[in-house]
Amino acid sequence: KRHPCGSFEWEVVRLGADIGLRCRSCRRRVLLVRGTLEKRLVAFVSRGEPIDPEKERLIFRQDGLGV
Repeated sequence: KRHPCGSFEWEVVRLGADIGLRCRSCRRRVLLVRGTLEKRLVAFVSRGEPIDPEKERLIFRQDGLGV
């Protein structure tokens, strides 16, 4: 769905029960319930590279989000 700034492109910044999206034009963030995003999604522009599980664990530890 188009953002008020006019952009159609979003970047996924968080995955979970809610999906965090960032507008690629103005960089604003929004959270959507997974089901809502699935209904609104039209296409993927590109996919990022998968994160190495060990690096992901280190990131979460540094942010205080992991064990």
